[in-house]
Amino acid sequence: MWLIIAALILAGIVLIIAEIVFIPGTTVVGFLGAIFMIAGVIFSYKQYGNDIGFYVLLGTGLATGVALYLSFRNGAWNKLANKSAIKSRFNEGLTAQLTEGEEGVTVSALRPIGTADFQGKIFEVKTGGEYVSNAIRIRIVKIRSNDILVEPIQ
Repeated sequence: MWLIIAALILAGIVLIIAEIVFIPGTTVVGFLGAIFMIAGVIFSYKQYGNDIGFYVLLGTGLATGVALYLSFRNGAWNKLANKSAIKSRFNEGLTAQLTEGEEGVTVSALRPIGTADFQGKIFEVKTGGEYVSNAIRIRIVKIRSNDILVEPIQ
């Protein structure tokens, strides 16, 4: 019976750490881990009485705390983390060659963001909220930093 209790508690700790470190936000894995740990403690109370059950409860809490502390402290999970970031923007530095009122054609549907062709070059553009189909003539309404606001030509 000790093996079952230890396996339940260990599985619970592993699932809770997996929930926090690897798959945060799902809560299902963490909830399942908590159920396993609680089941292990309850089995120890039922099988061995209050004194042993209390020590198992205390040991489970201590082991969980130590495992969580070590998981975050030594940075072991940093090797598995994706630390890359996209630092560029689609139209960065390219909008200087465009002017308000210039006409182009949508390359993709604008819902409300998509791509359009101006002067033979592809730019990311956005509308004021309306959807514009593919291959529709558009006009630049406003250029703000790297944002190009367009409208369809009627």
